[in-house]
Amino acid sequence: MGSTTTISILVLLLLGLVQLAVSGHDYKQALSKSILFFEAQRSGHLPPNQRVSWRSHSGLYDGKSSGVDLVGGYYDAGDNVKFGLPMAFTVTTICWSIIEYGGQLESNGELGHAIDAVKWGTDYFIKAHPEPNVLYGEVGDGKSDHYCWQRPEEMTTDRKAYKIDRNNPGSDLAGETAAAMAAASIVFRRSDPSYSAELLRHAHQLFEFADKYRGKYDSSITVAQKYYRSVSGYNDELLWAAAWLYQATNDKYYLDYLGKNGDSMGGTGWSMTEFGWDVKYAGVQTLVAVLMQGKGGEHTAVFERYQQKAEQFMCSLLGKSTKNIKKTPGGLIFRQSWNNMQFVTSASFLAAVYSDYLSSSKRDLRCSQGNISPSQLLDFSRSQVDYILGDNPRATSYMVGYGENYPRQVHHRGSSIVSFNVDQKFVTCRGGYATWFSRKGSDPNVLTGAIVGGPDAYDNFADQRDNYEQTEPATYNNAPLLGVLARLISGSTGFDQLLPGVSPTPSPVINKPAPVPKKKPTTPPASSPSPITISQKMTHSWKNEGKVYYRYSTTLTNRSTKTLKNLKILITKLYGPIWGVTKTGTSFTFPSWMQSLPAGKSMEFVYIHSAASPADVLVSNYSLE
Repeated sequence: MGSTTTISILVLLLLGLVQLAVSGHDYKQALSKSILFFEAQRSGHLPPNQRVSWRSHSGLYDGKSSGVDLVGGYYDAGDNVKFGLPMAFTVTTICWSIIEYGGQLESNGELGHAIDAVKWGTDYFIKAHPEPNVLYGEVGDGKSDHYCWQRPEEMTTDRKAYKIDRNNPGSDLAGETAAAMAAASIVFRRSDPSYSAELLRHAHQLFEFADKYRGKYDSSITVAQKYYRSVSGYNDELLWAAAWLYQATNDKYYLDYLGKNGDSMGGTGWSMTEFGWDVKYAGVQTLVAVLMQGKGGEHTAVFERYQQKAEQFMCSLLGKSTKNIKKTPGGLIFRQSWNNMQFVTSASFLAAVYSDYLSSSKRDLRCSQGNISPSQLLDFSRSQVDYILGDNPRATSYMVGYGENYPRQVHHRGSSIVSFNVDQKFVTCRGGYATWFSRKGSDPNVLTGAIVGGPDAYDNFADQRDNYEQTEPATYNNAPLLGVLARLISGSTGFDQLLPGVSPTPSPVINKPAPVPKKKPTTPPASSPSPITISQKMTHSWKNEGKVYYRYSTTLTNRSTKTLKNLKILITKLYGPIWGVTKTGTSFTFPSWMQSLPAGKSMEFVYIHSAASPADVLVSNYSLE
C-alpha cells in the first residue's frame, strides 16, 4: 500500500471521527422518549390521549377499602406498588426541570407532555391529602406485590392504603409532598391559576403538618422500610420543602425557616456526594445557593454556608475536592450497585443548573484542587448523559428504545408480559413468573425512554430480567434527566432562563393569619394617617425580542393594631400580568386564599410590565376590626 493511499485513508477516518464528534447524540429524541416513559408508569383511568398504547386502566379501586379515592398516580419502578416518597420526589424534580428549562422544553414540543406528567402526580396527591394532617403514602405493599408477576391491569395483590397522621407522623413524606405541590404551583401559575392556588394551599398545609408533627414516615408506614427506608431522616425534606415554598411564595416565613434551621438541620453541615429520593441535602444546598443571592438579610452568613456545601458537591463531581465522588473506569458516577443511575441523572441535573448559575454570575467555581469553569461543569453533565446514551465501554444505551443496543429484558411487569390490549387471557400471580418472567426473549412491549439501573462499578452490565439491580427502571431516574436533556439541546451558549413558557416568577406572600377576636368594623377618619403602607421595588429585568420587561414586587403592610378587611386596591399604568391579588371590577382585593390581613403582617403581589417605572398602586377602601 502506497503512502498516498495510507494518508487518504487516515484523512477519511479522521473526517469520520470529526463527523461523529460533531453529530453526537440526538438529545431531542432522547428527551421525547424520556418523557414518554412516565405514561407507561401511570396508574388509574388512562386518558384518551394516552400514547403508550400497550397500557390500559389499572388500580381502579385503590383506596376504596379505606373510604378514600386513591385512583391515579404512578407506579415507581417495575412493580405495581404506589410509593408516595419517591413519587413526590419524581414530581418535584420534573417541576424543577420545567422551571429551569421550560423554554427549551417548549421549543422542542415537549412542555405540554412534561406538564401532563406533573399533573398526573399532583392530581393524585390532592386525593391523597384529604385532611390537613392526613396523607396517604402508599397503596399496596412490596411483599405481596413482589410475590406476583402480573400486569397492573389485572393485579390480584392486596391494595391496602397506608397513611400518616398526627399520631403516626411522617415529616419526610409530608415534606417532600409539600415540595412537589409548591414546585408544581409555579409550573401551573400561568396556565391554570386556580389549580396553582389549590396546589399551594396543599403545600402550606403539608409543610405545617410535617413540621409540627415530626417523625420518620417509615416508622408509621412500616411496610415501606424494605423498599424506601428514609435513611437520611426528615430534616432534609423540611428544608427542601421550605426552599420550594419560598420560591413559590416569596414568604419571609420560609426564608427565616431556612436561615434559622440551616445549621441545626444539617443544611449547612453535610458535605454530600449524592442526591436522590432519600437524601435531599445537595438539592437543598444548590436550590438555596441559586435562590438566595442578595436575599439573605440577617441570614446571609447561613446562606453562604449552604452555598459552600453546594459548591463542594460540584467540586467533588469533577474530582476537584478533598472528598470526590467515585466513578467507573468509563467515567460514570458510581454510588451503589442497585439502580446506580438514579444518582447519575440527579447529579447531572444539579451540575447543569449550577453551571448556568455560574455563567449568569460570570464567575468560575473555586475548588480546593483547582478552579472549574461553568462550561466544564456543563461538559460533565454532558459526559454523564452521553454515557447513558451509549458512549461507554459496552457501547450500550441505558435508555430503553434509544440507539440500537439497549436493554431488551427489562425488569418490569407491564413491559415483560404481552399487552392486556392484545391478549386479555388472565395471567396468574405465580404463572406470570413461570411464563413471562423466566423468558429469555425480548420484552413484548418496549418500555420506551426508561432509564434502567445501569452498569456496575466496572462498567459491566447483564441484560437479564432477573438482574433487577441493573435492569429495573424508576421514575426518579428519568425525572431530573428531562431538564439535563432540555439544557443540552441548547448547546453551550448561555440563555435567559426567565423567558421559558413556564413563568418562574414567585407568587405572592401568604402570611399565615393568626386568629383574632371579632370586633365591630371601624373605618378611620379621613384625616388620620393611613395605617396601610405600600412599597414597591423592581426585582428583575430582561430583554426579549428587543423589548425590555420588568418584574416588580409590591408589599402591602398593615401597620395598625387591628385586622385589615374589605380591601380594595386601585392599580393604574400597569402594562402586563399580575399575580397575588383578585380582580373585582376595576379594582383588586385579597387573593382567593386569604380574606384578611392581621395586625403587623404583610402581603405581597407581583407584576410584570414593559415600563421602567412602577405601576400606580393605591388603597381605595378598607376596614379594620
